[in-house]
Amino acid sequence: MSVAIDLKGKKAIVFGIANDKSIAWHIAKRLNDAGCRIAAGYQERVEQLFLPLMKELNNPVYAKCDVVDDAQMDSFFKKIQEDFGEFDFLIHSIAFAKREHLQGKFMDVDKRGYQVAHEVSAYSLIELARRAMPMLKKNGSIIAMTYLGSEKAVPGYNIMGVAKAALESCVRYLACDLGEKKIRVNAISAGPIATLAASGIANFPEMLLNYVAKAPLKRNITADEVADCALFLCSDLSKAITGQVIFVDAGYNIMGI
Repeated sequence: MSVAIDLKGKKAIVFGIANDKSIAWHIAKRLNDAGCRIAAGYQERVEQLFLPLMKELNNPVYAKCDVVDDAQMDSFFKKIQEDFGEFDFLIHSIAFAKREHLQGKFMDVDKRGYQVAHEVSAYSLIELARRAMPMLKKNGSIIAMTYLGSEKAVPGYNIMGVAKAALESCVRYLACDLGEKKIRVNAISAGPIATLAASGIANFPEMLLNYVAKAPLKRNITADEVADCALFLCSDLSKAITGQVIFVDAGYNIMGI
């Protein structure tokens, strides 16, 4: 696919690359192909899958960065400041909940499970935005990944749906805070995609089939289609859009059945 949007000279920080199926990876690759230089933070547990992907990017910067580890975040952003300098885009594609909390009943989630899901999946956006601000350039863009389970009760999504609702609210409040600095903050609500994170959701195969049956376009989406939306939100074509949740789900969210 040829890329019509030119991001030459731009720089982006991407969080959430776990393997070549990750939405974050497809976004990083799409931005890279448009001329944007990529910096990526990754978790040690995915290092063997992550490092080979960096060979596919043009002169990337990368380092370990677990968003619940203050020391790692300090080290990562110090490296960014030294090796990367100012940048234009921040991509947040991070979420976590214990596997046992993505099945059964939502009311069985314990307090610690609730806290962990929100810390990783929602609060981390605030933390990263705060640390990024001294280096994030005017007219920059922050993008977070969400899902319809934030608005509707999706069986099996459970605590993650509640955490994504918090994330979307964070997007709106950050958009309000950062608008005066000409920084845009938006979220992409993607349809279900077979990623590593999705593997922990109970009945995920049935969810894919349900989208094919009920979405207006009668199909599932691809990670590349989500990446196309991210490319748009990083470009000047979206310079008047902020605080929004944009659905990339073949229209499933509009249906009443």
